[in-house]
Amino acid sequence: MAGNIFVLGLDERNMRTLHDVAGFADYRFRPLLSVEELVEADNLPMRSLLDKARRQLSEFDDTVDAIVGYWDFPVSSMVPILCRERGLRSATLESVLKCEHKYWSRVVQSEVVDEHPRFAAVPLDATEPPGNLGFPFWLKPVKAFSSQLAFRIEDTAGFTDALARIREGIERVGEPFDFVLEHADLPEEIGRLGGQTCLAEEAVGGKQVTVEGYDAGDGVHVYGIVDSHDYPDTSSFQRYQYPSSLPEHVQTRLADISRRVIEHIGLRSVPFNIEYFWDPDSGAITLLEINPRHSQSHAILFDLVDGVPNHQCVLRLAVGADPGLPYRQGPYRVAAKWFVRRFSDGVARRVPTPEELATVEREVPGCRAELMVSEGERLSDLREQDSYSYAYATVHVGAADERELKDKYERCLEFLPFEFTD
Repeated sequence: MAGNIFVLGLDERNMRTLHDVAGFADYRFRPLLSVEELVEADNLPMRSLLDKARRQLSEFDDTVDAIVGYWDFPVSSMVPILCRERGLRSATLESVLKCEHKYWSRVVQSEVVDEHPRFAAVPLDATEPPGNLGFPFWLKPVKAFSSQLAFRIEDTAGFTDALARIREGIERVGEPFDFVLEHADLPEEIGRLGGQTCLAEEAVGGKQVTVEGYDAGDGVHVYGIVDSHDYPDTSSFQRYQYPSSLPEHVQTRLADISRRVIEHIGLRSVPFNIEYFWDPDSGAITLLEINPRHSQSHAILFDLVDGVPNHQCVLRLAVGADPGLPYRQGPYRVAAKWFVRRFSDGVARRVPTPEELATVEREVPGCRAELMVSEGERLSDLREQDSYSYAYATVHVGAADERELKDKYERCLEFLPFEFTD
């Protein structure tokens, strides 16, 4: 195989991971727009971004064989628009939006499965909480990412305060999401709600997991289930861990629910990941969110355990090939991605040097650390943070078992000197 694959928001870290995928040595990965424009920008002018991407593709003097992405919105919505215009393989925009629009997604899910929370649409000018939900519940925009502007509501005062904070910040994603919705054939109710409204849904709990899979046109295939662990007594992620430690019968149920939902949505030719809660006491499963993309956060985990990053799935689907994902052919039996967090704001006065990061990989085999903050940077200025904490580094670890996994992580932290001032 040979050709040119354009990657929206191609960054150096994922470039390295893409080159780990076998069978693509003769392909060239071409950046399409930048991370700064698509992920880190204060504003997302969708019309300008799409026009610039179109010009870049049109001015390219060789073949454009595929367009892919691994970021959340706007990348996840731009891929089907650009592929449709150029006749390239991808999901339909409508199937992507049935995942991305949180309220529409809940409506579609409820048509085929019961494993979802009670929910309601909430306009920005609402004065009372929705009548069909009791406290506590979650309130969030119908389009957001990384838990931004998502609030757990305990009482009416909390509802009023959260809605005010959402109104202040919803335009950054809501306005460009409205632009994308204009490109799709929408049900009347969804078109009326638009992209700048909220979803309220009952609060549920349990162990959180993510199911990853794809439909290449021959049915839905699930290729992995990843556990999510929170910091104790918080809703902030501590780590992703693969493979899942859930009982086999629970994993079978999760795969079955995923197949039914994805088949109903009609999402094909792109990977998906679906987040769930499983309550070990009651056995209840609750579908949290569907993402019309693979999770790049899991890429190295699959590489460490199965032998290839899950990037192989999106690449092979985009060129019309079977994903051909291996199983348990990696060097480790278990792997995790840890999020190093601080639960109060601060300024980074000291961060690890490149030499110190290299020491981690040398001294602790199977470990890799990456910084999310620079020296002198304030944590509250970082992008893609949840509403309650600040992630300032990630650490990938591969190990023989969970005990070694945790021991290696603690050793990694000893090699990562951070200093913060409040």
